[in-house]
Amino acid sequence: MGWNDAVIEQFLEGRARIVDTFDRHNLVLLDTTGARTGQRRTSPVACLPDGDRLLVIASKAGADTHPAWFHNLVANPTVHVRRWEGDALAEYDAEAEVLEGDERARAWQQVVTWSPGFAEYQTKTDRVIPVVALTPKR
Repeated sequence: MGWNDAVIEQFLEGRARIVDTFDRHNLVLLDTTGARTGQRRTSPVACLPDGDRLLVIASKAGADTHPAWFHNLVANPTVHVRRWEGDALAEYDAEAEVLEGDERARAWQQVVTWSPGFAEYQTKTDRVIPVVALTPKR
């Protein structure tokens, strides 16, 4: 079983800590539609609440390329989110918006204040790490 598979399995089991790394409340399962294949893809992604929406960060740990899920949601911005809200697993569709300009700068500051490791990831790459807002459609 791969690392992402273990994260997904433990998340769906409702564990409070996922692979001894994540708090389940700071993680979502993001289902995107493959840009080329049209197939549904599930990715565990760190998230940060921002009012009525969630922020997710396409860091790929500072790699020089964007994660596949980011390419998929740019091509198909309606995504499916699974997230623990209290003791219940909520599921809903959301609209993904890649933030730009001042809005991205504000959101990025929130992200690095919440989790300084993202600032370190940015130092590893020349690409600007995308911040994506997920607005629920419920």
